[in-house]
Amino acid sequence: MKMVVNAAQVRKVYGVKGNVYTALDDIDLTVQEGEFVGIMGPSGAGKSTLLHVLATIDQPTSGDVVIDGMDVLKMDEEQLSAFRREKLGFIFQDYNLLDTLTVKENILLPLALAKVNVKELEFRVGEIADKFGITPILDKYPYQISGGQKQRTAASRAMISGPSLLLADEPTGALDSKSATDLLESLKDLNEYDQATILMVTHDTFAASYCKRVLFIKDGRIFTELTKGETSRKHFFKKILDVLTVLGGNASDLD
Repeated sequence: MKMVVNAAQVRKVYGVKGNVYTALDDIDLTVQEGEFVGIMGPSGAGKSTLLHVLATIDQPTSGDVVIDGMDVLKMDEEQLSAFRREKLGFIFQDYNLLDTLTVKENILLPLALAKVNVKELEFRVGEIADKFGITPILDKYPYQISGGQKQRTAASRAMISGPSLLLADEPTGALDSKSATDLLESLKDLNEYDQATILMVTHDTFAASYCKRVLFIKDGRIFTELTKGETSRKHFFKKILDVLTVLGGNASDLD
């Protein structure tokens, strides 16, 4: 099995001597191709910091980060930019869609920037829109569609170039329960049928129950992890809740 993420001894420290905050404290993390991994923990535990380091948005203070066999900490800004475009897909809580572009144009933007030919563009947009159930709204603009449709558009854009790793930061945070379920079902299908490798930060136990493995972070360290295995999603949901209770997460962790 191919290793997509290999992070070792990752530390992230903010501040200067006498006033130092350690956001990540010697994190070791591996993600294999085809895994759907969730990251959970109380607010301020270091979840988003870890995601930003793995997304090459932020650099660790020390440690090693290898993604898809490439040492991202040795890349210059131009190399990183190309790496993000070709190897990584991103889904954010607030969609990050361009209001002046249609749904279709938003989705194909990464391919247009990569100068993919028109015939290939059309094929890939059609394929990914079908997987996320948004084919009927391709000609609409973001202001004309619901939050759930916006997030599925953002997810389609993230997956259009076939990234090695999809990074999702609280993707269901702004969605109602039906829209959240629709998105999670689509991500689950991508993972199961297309072997998409997904790393998702979430506060939501329901969202985490869709993962195959969940890492729990506390005070910048990995506290424990759970693997779903052959158990039902309902049973996995309960196991996640049990760990969060032990962790002493805040109320939003226990929704």
